[in-house]
Amino acid sequence: MAKITFYGGVGSVTGSKYLLESNGKKVLVDCGLFQGEKELRERNWAEQPFDPKELDAIIITHAHIDHTGFLPRVVKLGFNGKVFTSRATGDLLKILLPDSGRLQEEEADYRNRHNLTSHSPALPLYDENDAKDTLKLLNPVANDGNAVEICEGFKASFTVAGHIIGASQVLVEMENARENGESIKFLFSGDLGHYDQPIVKDPAVPPACDYLMTESTYGNRLHGETSSDVDLARIINEAYKRNAPILIPAFAVGRTQELLYMIRELEDENKIPAMPVVVDSPMAAQATQVYNRFSEEHDEEYASILAKKVHPLRTDWMKTTASREESKQLNQMKGARIIISASGMLTGGRVLHHAMRILPDERATIIFVGYQAAGTTGRRILNGEREVKIMKQWIPVNCHVERVSGFSAHADWKAVLRWLSGLPNTPKMVFTSHGEPGAAEAMAGHIRDEFGWNVVVPQFEQTIELE
Repeated sequence: MAKITFYGGVGSVTGSKYLLESNGKKVLVDCGLFQGEKELRERNWAEQPFDPKELDAIIITHAHIDHTGFLPRVVKLGFNGKVFTSRATGDLLKILLPDSGRLQEEEADYRNRHNLTSHSPALPLYDENDAKDTLKLLNPVANDGNAVEICEGFKASFTVAGHIIGASQVLVEMENARENGESIKFLFSGDLGHYDQPIVKDPAVPPACDYLMTESTYGNRLHGETSSDVDLARIINEAYKRNAPILIPAFAVGRTQELLYMIRELEDENKIPAMPVVVDSPMAAQATQVYNRFSEEHDEEYASILAKKVHPLRTDWMKTTASREESKQLNQMKGARIIISASGMLTGGRVLHHAMRILPDERATIIFVGYQAAGTTGRRILNGEREVKIMKQWIPVNCHVERVSGFSAHADWKAVLRWLSGLPNTPKMVFTSHGEPGAAEAMAGHIRDEFGWNVVVPQFEQTIELE
């Protein structure tokens, strides 16, 4: 008998972890970090509801920390099997996971030095060495739909999900999972990209499956009617007239590259003036190099620009920072400028130091270009709170607050339905995950209305038998 248990990515958009069990084997799909509300973050530190030492393998759909950031912790707790993911994701993890370990060490050190912790001393969830141990377990595979053996009785095939470079839909086949000896095929959408976005290809057509899990981040919303380039040009031009700084919190992988692509395009078309653009994230700079390496995942437009020997992700007046000292020097900059820094939800990283200076400035602008999970500082600012707590300091929000909703790398509910319409069969059951409760329920309703399928909104730690 096969079964699935939902240990994350349900009831929220973070901490994705789905445990498949069949014939005595255990395979974890995604291994994400919980972010946002304190109740969620505390799950990272709690005793895990599964024993990492008993896992036979782990499958990763893409590189974002809400899908991978718990991997070093699982390794620290005893997992030593193989981690399967696409080749591009493997390269990104070589950047993201050590950086995540360093950030956690630095943040613990900062909190200890400045007495900003309720624990004595503050400790990192894992460190850089744990992350490096994790990288030794990576088993990269092609994002081409060909099945590979994960462990005895488990096979998986990876195809393009269109979310970021390397992002995959994963079809897991559990062999001899039924009493009659037949297999069970379970398709995980991972995070789906929306169609016709720049840089990466559209999501691949989903393969036939018995069970399907689809993300529902935007299950109750559609992306903005105004295109993101029009919104971004307006905001940049308004800030330029005020001779004021712009801060854009952005994920180092995916969103930063998409932003640079669009700013470069707007400059080329003379829709915005050329101004200093600073990417204050060494990880983002390294990730950009990975984007250029995996040409098989580029869309036609991106490939054509590269063929002209033009860098699609470099603006006229662009700078990247490497060290903390270089990051601190940005505080001396004056006039109109754009600072792009991680994390995208203002949950940690260098962006917090910039936010402490930008938010109180009435002339300045902060632009949100991605999903802001409940409980994050980004969500609080978007909700209109006039004061937010950063590193235990209350910071007034006096700056211009803008949101460019069309920038999301997540499919909205209509795009998810478009993707599902390509499925060649009717699955026995569909699960909506990776969405806050209202979004997951709404996505389930859209699927029932459109296709008449059996849809379940799973709960945290719920186990469902697969027949």
